[in-house]
Amino acid sequence: EQDSYDWFARHHAELELAKKLQPQVVLIGDSITHFWGGQPLAGRMNGPAAWQKLFGDTPVLNLGFGWDRTQNVLWRLRQGESDGLAPRWIVLNIGTNNLTGTDHARANTPEEIDAAIAVICAELHRRSPQSHIVLMAIFPRGPHADDYLRAPIRAANRLLAKRFAMDSAVTYLDIGSQFLEPDGTLPSALMPDGTHPSEAGYRIWAEALQKATGIGR
Repeated sequence: EQDSYDWFARHHAELELAKKLQPQVVLIGDSITHFWGGQPLAGRMNGPAAWQKLFGDTPVLNLGFGWDRTQNVLWRLRQGESDGLAPRWIVLNIGTNNLTGTDHARANTPEEIDAAIAVICAELHRRSPQSHIVLMAIFPRGPHADDYLRAPIRAANRLLAKRFAMDSAVTYLDIGSQFLEPDGTLPSALMPDGTHPSEAGYRIWAEALQKATGIGR
C-alpha cells in the first residue's frame, strides 16, 4: 500500500537491528504499533513518553509496519524478522487493517482474522517457544458507537477471546473499553483520527501492558 515510509527499507532495517539488539520485548503489528516509538525509529512517533515510561532501558524491538495485515506479518516472520530472537514477551496487535479492503487486498471476515491470528501465534510459538505472547484485542475504531467497523471488531474479538481462553502460552488482553466513553464514543483526545492512539491513548496501552506483564517494574 502507499504510505509515508519505505516498507522494504524498514524490513531490512529490522533484520539488521534484530542481530544486534537481543530484545527482551518484541512488538509486532501495524501502524498502531509502528507509530508508538522505539527502534527502528519511525518518521512519526505518537507515544514516545508512554513508551519511555513503560520500557525505559529495556531492549525492545518494534516490528510494527504501517498498513500491515495478518498476511504481511506472516510473510515478515517467514522472511527472517524473528530469526534468532528469544524475547521474554511478544506483544501482538494486528487485524484492524484486515477489516477494510483496498485495490490490493480485500476485506476479511472476523472468522478469517481469527484464523490468521491463530496461525501467527503458532508461528511465533514455533520460532520462540520460550516467549510468552500478549495478544491484544483489536482496538475500537471510529468516533461513534454505531460506526460500521465496530460490529466486526467485536465479532473478531469474541472469536479470539474464545480461542485463546485456555492457551497457557498466550495472554489475551482486551482494553477496548478503556478507550471508550460510557455511550461508546471514542474521544479524539485518545484517538484523533479514530484509529491511531495519541500520547494519552498509548498511556492506556502502556499501563495495561505493565499490569499484565510486569514490564518496566
